[in-house]
Amino acid sequence: MRTLTSILGNSQRLDGGAMFGNAPKALWQRWIPPDEQNRIPLACRCLLVEEDGRRILFETGIGAFFEPKRKDRFGVVEDGHVLLDNLAGLGLRPDDIDVVVLSHLHFDHAGGMLTPYAPDEAPRLVFDKAQILVSQAAWDRALHPHARDRASFIPPLHDLLQDSGRLVVVEGETHPVLGDGYRFHYSDGHTPGLMLTEVAMPDGPVVFAGDLIPGAPWVHLPITMGYDRYPEMLIDEKRALLTDLIARSGRLLFTHDHDCALARVARDERGKFFADDKRATIEALAA
Repeated sequence: MRTLTSILGNSQRLDGGAMFGNAPKALWQRWIPPDEQNRIPLACRCLLVEEDGRRILFETGIGAFFEPKRKDRFGVVEDGHVLLDNLAGLGLRPDDIDVVVLSHLHFDHAGGMLTPYAPDEAPRLVFDKAQILVSQAAWDRALHPHARDRASFIPPLHDLLQDSGRLVVVEGETHPVLGDGYRFHYSDGHTPGLMLTEVAMPDGPVVFAGDLIPGAPWVHLPITMGYDRYPEMLIDEKRALLTDLIARSGRLLFTHDHDCALARVARDERGKFFADDKRATIEALAA
């Protein structure tokens, strides 16, 4: 039996204009109202899959590794490591996680791999028994970033992953570490090698949408982020994935949507994609 549970990590507040790219504020503020600093609330949501005596964690959120000045700069709200607290609320310790799957290595998706910031202490890996999966292209990008996205990566994390002996670099649509019931989709529009994992479920697949579609408003095809490397490519990739998921009654797990964890992909009479049957959380959704 396979069960899916959404788990929140540390949350952020980031500039709404950056999150909605070239969409005008008059439009996006209807979806997510900004605060007085023009920031919008963002989740760093992870997905826990439990099956056959093992636990798989998709992403780790931003975590609490930033030193105070950078924590404020990037709008991290909480001081502690929220993901670890929420796992503990489920009776789980970090070493109960068998596999961690990272869609890419930007700090707001992989920072939770690290212990919380402490003065004069070097960071360590939190999940000290798990195999860690990342795509080959995402790994290469992290090791050799472009000047435009260099600040999005965490070089000490890359060294720790390499030294752990548990890093698994993935190519292709499947991998034996996950086995049956899992399939990888790839996207380069946000960052090279973004890896989106599809989890088979009896009433249609669930895809961890990562930064290809960070939340329900971004299901609308023209909506992209200012952080995306190749917005036009991303729109084409998004169209292909959404079209495929509609044909298979698929759903999306949103990592950054502050009030929607899961939604089914739908299309209206004009052909516009939208998020339907929204769920704020999922708790032990069973297959």
